[in-house]
Parts: sequence; C-alpha cells; structure tokens
Amino acid sequence: MDIKGKIEEIVKKVKSDKGFAAKFKKDPIKAVESVLGVDLPDDQVKSVIDGVKAKLSLDKADGALKGIKGLFKK
Repeated sequence: MDIKGKIEEIVKKVKSDKGFAAKFKKDPIKAVESVLGVDLPDDQVKSVIDGVKAKLSLDKADGALKGIKGLFKK
C-alpha cells in the first residue's frame, strides 16, 4: 500500500467533501478505514491520520503565507 498516496487521497477528499470532512473530524479512524477499504490496527491507522492532519496544517499555513505575501506586492 502506498501510504503517501493514500494520505494525499484522503487530504483531497477532506478538502472536497464536506460530509467526509465532518466524518474525519468526528471519527478519523473510521473515515480513513473507509477510504483504505481495509480494517487495520488502530495504531497503523493513526499514523495515516497524523500524516493527513500534518498535510492539512501545512497546506493551511502555505495558503496563509501566500496571502500575506500578496499584501506586500505592488
């Protein structure tokens, strides 16, 4: 299984599907397992969840920085 690819897939789904985003926020383990299509031990799923959360945070920070840079352009 390509973990990095699955993380990217889940991040895209969180960003594009409000229902899935709510499910991920409420019960991330079940949300991730629904995308993976397999029932993995919780500790393995948690590492994927941590990767998704990190990627989402990084994307938000990047967006904020781009917005700040835009303030200083003439």
